[in-house]
Amino acid sequence: MNEINLSQVKAMTFDVFGTVVDWRRSIAREIQELGQKKGFDLDWNSFADEWRSGYAPSMNKVRNGEMPWTKIDNLHRMILDELLSKHKISILSEEEIDSLNKAWHRLDPWPDSVEGLTLLKRNYIISSLSNGNVALLVNMAKYGGLPWDVVLSAEFSKHYKPDPESYLSTGEYLGIPINQVMMVAAHKNDLKSAKSNGMMTGYVPRAKEHGENTVADYAEEDYIDIMADDFIDLSQKMSATKETNS
Repeated sequence: MNEINLSQVKAMTFDVFGTVVDWRRSIAREIQELGQKKGFDLDWNSFADEWRSGYAPSMNKVRNGEMPWTKIDNLHRMILDELLSKHKISILSEEEIDSLNKAWHRLDPWPDSVEGLTLLKRNYIISSLSNGNVALLVNMAKYGGLPWDVVLSAEFSKHYKPDPESYLSTGEYLGIPINQVMMVAAHKNDLKSAKSNGMMTGYVPRAKEHGENTVADYAEEDYIDIMADDFIDLSQKMSATKETNS
């Protein structure tokens, strides 16, 4: 990992699903609450996993031209409709289905997220950089108290990560050279793509993103500039780097 250039960082953009918020537990809770209210039973965690697993294939249909540009709220709804049909859940009203689909607007932050982002905000511009659409990200920030300076979304560039346009547009929107913007994510593929487009990279593994029994990947990679246990640790490490280079 390369810490030499970290003092150049002026802004940090964050992947959101899994990096900033705990989507799996939040979605499982929402479907469980609805199921208990309406009288149906499922493996709630598996339902959350199924819903999330439709995310990448749906985006790929947009990328390869099978579908026009479609915001994530609408992709989530398409996947949800298929899952409800698969599990033979036909007792929900349109209002209930719409509310369930917007569970993605109500995802709980990881325990360190708000404090860590607030600390990082003192020294850096902080922004989302998510495939989630703007309304989703704004509502999520309000729900979870996420202190973004700005909300950046794939919706602006009409390109989902890992398309280059989604990363390169951050420098344009923030008015900062791309090599002074750090992408922070819990997913190595996101960081590898960000690095290939000239961004600095911060890796914050989230061991419990896919369940209590999963193990975080702490292996170092040449495209990772800094690694931290959580956002508070990232703030401390970035501050130490700033002091070293001042």
